[in-house]
Amino acid sequence: MFSVFKPARKLALSACALATAAFLAACDTIAVGGGGPSINTSKPVPVALLVPRGSGQSGDAVLAQSLENSARLAIADLGNVQIDLRVYDTAGNPNTAAAVAQQAVNDGAKIILGPVYAQAANAAGLAVLNKQVNVLSFSNNTNIAGGNVFVLGPTFSNTANRLASFAASQGKSSVVVVHSNDDGGQLGRAAITQAVGRSSARVVGTVGYERSQQGVINSVQTIRSTVSSSGADSLFLTSTTAGALPLYSQLLPEAGVSPAATQFIGLTRWDIPSQTLELPGVQGGWFALPDPGKAQAFRSRYQASYGGAPHPIGGLAYDGIAAIGALVGAGKSDALTGTALTQNAGFQGVGGIFRLRPDGTNERGLAVATIQNKQVVVIDPAPQSFSGAGF
Repeated sequence: MFSVFKPARKLALSACALATAAFLAACDTIAVGGGGPSINTSKPVPVALLVPRGSGQSGDAVLAQSLENSARLAIADLGNVQIDLRVYDTAGNPNTAAAVAQQAVNDGAKIILGPVYAQAANAAGLAVLNKQVNVLSFSNNTNIAGGNVFVLGPTFSNTANRLASFAASQGKSSVVVVHSNDDGGQLGRAAITQAVGRSSARVVGTVGYERSQQGVINSVQTIRSTVSSSGADSLFLTSTTAGALPLYSQLLPEAGVSPAATQFIGLTRWDIPSQTLELPGVQGGWFALPDPGKAQAFRSRYQASYGGAPHPIGGLAYDGIAAIGALVGAGKSDALTGTALTQNAGFQGVGGIFRLRPDGTNERGLAVATIQNKQVVVIDPAPQSFSGAGF
């Protein structure tokens, strides 16, 4: 899901060149997001759910069940809309994903939810491209977006845009970007740089680091001197709570980069796991998250229905069914075409509003939060609609 994948076979979708190393761009010769099957909304609509069950990894089995549970929970909420959900196991494998995607369409599926991992989602999309069936993948990898493949997962670009816009509205004008030197970090750096460029702020420096303890330690003095020489008022980090963030939160203040003087901003969630909230260096930092009230309501309903917590991305299956149900409920035969899926008003999901874009990416209405006294505090609520929400 979160692996970086440059899908060479995806290039067969167009005759145009790849616009950048990070993002798969569509050219004018493709009707990106336009096609799709005709459906009969008076009958149950066949929907295929592709999950990574069968990979041999226990984590994939847990995720697969959570996705299926979430999809069925969403179906129960649709009222008069009837969905015929059919579940297919991909084993987390691209070849298997392609085969079961073809099987699903042969079985009558009008749209595909999943798979999770980028390579598998890309393979599934290519396998059914000539059938005019759209794929709502659970990946967040924008490299595979385009053609008949959409990504439902939260993207770096979406988060960076939200935080950069908020920072600028709070008077922040100069940003230093700190990123890992691997592919994920480079994608994060590009998303932050582009987002800041769309705001009134500017990037005044970037510092890369190797993803190791020594690599983080070696970068601290470079970060300090970059912040000092540039006069930056913000530090935007791509690091995660499972990666470099805990170390940076300790070492940067010790080196003189104080969160009290320089605003720390995170591209990833700083509240998971909850132990991160205890770290002194993250106090006052900014990060984005789904609408907390709606996300908690979904977790509570899931817990009540299935006796446990949903997987962190399990709710994406609920979102997919919610979007399909909203469109099918309108009673139109073109409800599952790319044009319909990318309606500007968007949909309500487990974490708030979201919408699919014609380029296969998505936008989500996120809240901005900070950490105060080891607690998450929302300082800018998630928008409730895309109208006038700055999107």
